[in-house]
Amino acid sequence: MSSTLERLSPWLFTLGMFVLWELVCRIFKVDTFVLPAPSQIFQAVGQYWLPLVKNAFVTLWTTLAGFALAVAFGIVLGIIVGWSRTIYRGLYPVMIGFNSIPKVAVVPILIIWFGIGIVPAVLTAFLISFFPIVVNVATGLASMEPELEDVLRALGAKKLDIMLKVGIPRTQPYLFGSLKVAITLAFVGAVMSETIGANSGLGHLMVQAGSNFQMPLVFACLLGLAVEGIVMYAVFAYVEAYFTGWAFRSSMSAAA
Repeated sequence: MSSTLERLSPWLFTLGMFVLWELVCRIFKVDTFVLPAPSQIFQAVGQYWLPLVKNAFVTLWTTLAGFALAVAFGIVLGIIVGWSRTIYRGLYPVMIGFNSIPKVAVVPILIIWFGIGIVPAVLTAFLISFFPIVVNVATGLASMEPELEDVLRALGAKKLDIMLKVGIPRTQPYLFGSLKVAITLAFVGAVMSETIGANSGLGHLMVQAGSNFQMPLVFACLLGLAVEGIVMYAVFAYVEAYFTGWAFRSSMSAAA
C-alpha cells in the first residue's frame, strides 16, 4: 500500500495543485491576464498544439546540444582541475568569476557574434550548465582519501593509474548528481536566449504570445518547459540509479 502511494504521490500532488489553482482563480475571479486558470491553459494547449510541439522540439534540441557540450567540456575540465591542487587553486577562482557573470548579460554578445538563431541558445545552455559538472567532477577526484592514495602508491600504482582506475570511477555519483542539476539549468539558458533573440523555440513563442496578451498561451509554454524538464531529469535520475546503484543512499532517504 505504501509503495503504491509513493508511486502515485507525484501525480496526486500535481493534480491537487491544479485543482487548488483552478478553485482560486474561480472563487476570487482572477483576471485571465493576471493568472489564467488551468482549464484555460489546457484549452490553449489544445488550440495551439502544433506551434507548441514545433517550438518545444526546437527548445529541446538546443538544450540537449548545449548540454552535450557542457558534459564533454565539464568532464574534461573537471578532471584537469581535480588532477592537482595547483591547477585546482589556479583555475577555480577564474571559473567562479566566470560563473558569477549573469548569462543574460552574455546573450546579447552571443547574438552579435553569431546572429539571431539557435547558436546563441545552444551556447547559453552550455555556459549556464557546465559549471556544476566541473565542480562535481573536480570535487569527486579531490575527495579521494589520502590513505587510499598512499596505499595504491605503495603498491606501485602511478598517479595516472590511480586517476583512471580509482579516481574517475569514484566520481560517478558526483557526476550523475550534477547532470540532473545541469540539464535543468540548460533549459533555463536556452529559453533565456530564445526570449532575447531567436526566431523559434518556446521562449520565442512566449514573447510573441505575451506581446499579443495571450496569457493562457504563455502559461502553456511554461507548462511545456516544465514537462520537458521533468522528463529529462527523470531520464538522468534513471541513468544515475543504473550506473551508481552501489553508491545510492539507504531506503530511508527521501531522495532514494
